[in-house]
Amino acid sequence: MRFMVFMIPRVYQPGTPPGERAGEGFAPPAEAVKKMMKFNEELTKAGVLVSLDGLHPASKGARVSFKGGKASVTDGPYIESKEVIGGYWMLNVKSKEEAIEWVKRCPAENGDVIEIRRVFEMEDFPSDVQKAADNPAVRAQVEKQKRT
Repeated sequence: MRFMVFMIPRVYQPGTPPGERAGEGFAPPAEAVKKMMKFNEELTKAGVLVSLDGLHPASKGARVSFKGGKASVTDGPYIESKEVIGGYWMLNVKSKEEAIEWVKRCPAENGDVIEIRRVFEMEDFPSDVQKAADNPAVRAQVEKQKRT
């Protein structure tokens, strides 16, 4: 089973005091990165890490919302947001409980939150949905990405 694990760091949240929030030129402290890389290495050695990345603060992003068939773009930061994703891991484990056990070992900072969500697999869907989702061009690209 694959699980997408979202890091929701305190420094990215609107409720964090301005002086403690990630702003322009933000980079995490080297010591925190060193601890996180040790954790990432453990995930790798166990064979459960599929992919991972950190994300820039929301102030450098954009949101596209849809209403009445039209797209509307809002540049970050997003005042209405309560939680902003700072990075992710894709894990391939046997159960949600195993994903939780791994995440409990993460060297998260005080106030950080980590969300775990199972990824849909094709076999999770009824046959009509599987048929609608079967796109050879997309499937080929996904397979290509897996090989690189």
